[in-house]
Amino acid sequence: MRILIIGAGGMIGGRLAQKLVDAGALGERPISAMCLTDVVRPVPLPANFNVETYASDLRNAKDREKMLAFSADVIFNLAAVVSGQAEANYELGMEVNVLATATFLNDIRLSGKKPIVVGTSSIAVYGGLLPDIVPDHFRLTPQSSYGTQKAIVELLMGDHARRGHFDARNVRLPTITVRPGKPNKAASSFVSGIIREPLNGQATVLPVPQDTEMWVASPDCAVKTLLHLATLPAGVLPPGVTVSGRGLTVSVSDMLAALERVGGKQAVKLVHEIHDPTISSIVGSWPKALDCREAAELGFPIDESVDTIIRAYSNEIAV
Repeated sequence: MRILIIGAGGMIGGRLAQKLVDAGALGERPISAMCLTDVVRPVPLPANFNVETYASDLRNAKDREKMLAFSADVIFNLAAVVSGQAEANYELGMEVNVLATATFLNDIRLSGKKPIVVGTSSIAVYGGLLPDIVPDHFRLTPQSSYGTQKAIVELLMGDHARRGHFDARNVRLPTITVRPGKPNKAASSFVSGIIREPLNGQATVLPVPQDTEMWVASPDCAVKTLLHLATLPAGVLPPGVTVSGRGLTVSVSDMLAALERVGGKQAVKLVHEIHDPTISSIVGSWPKALDCREAAELGFPIDESVDTIIRAYSNEIAV
């Protein structure tokens, strides 16, 4: 089996690559070669099979041609301009999240090959007036450019699957926390920041009210979700081939309480509340809970609790 990961330099992409290298297989199929690419060349990984790494841009025709020349059996497309950046720079978000992605999907169609193509969507495709628990097939009414861009690609993936161009599979990931490293330009970046920075002895800003509720999952759960999606039997996904990944509903106050249980009162004191109306508006439009009945029936993973999520990150930085 040959695997291509686009966006392998990101946190989720890097963890996914390492998980596959450690396993040496995707499901029960041994990996013979893997290609890792991103706008900045991903760090090469030692493996028992060939791992190719290089820098690329999904907007570049020659780079897309090189990706397809790898002849992957499974393609994980994780390339994206994140939510806050897509809202601040409409042109860039459209170029990467819609136009380049749509062109790449069409390139796959024209290649005549029919790989499994795993894409990631977002709960930002929902917005506006939402029920307390969003059903699996609720209407998509995004309230941000990022959510709109992800909704467009959901429709494209579904159409390619319907027409039999390739085996398209898509998952709406919850907000991922705790992300290691530096803050990014996502509107939800603070969800990791209010845990990550205090546990590293650094002050951080909370831009939303403490009663703000979020639909969250851990990085490990996100990786397990992608692997599970890639190994499902063909044809089991719902019409449209997009499924909502499972998550936990937690308020900011819940997260801060868990932070205190893991890191002590001194950690919570490093969180300073400074309201940002733009971030509050974007995050406030997202669903607080999803039904995810289809994901549960298909065996998708879910985190145990917000405490286990935070403890997992605390254990990582303690190593």
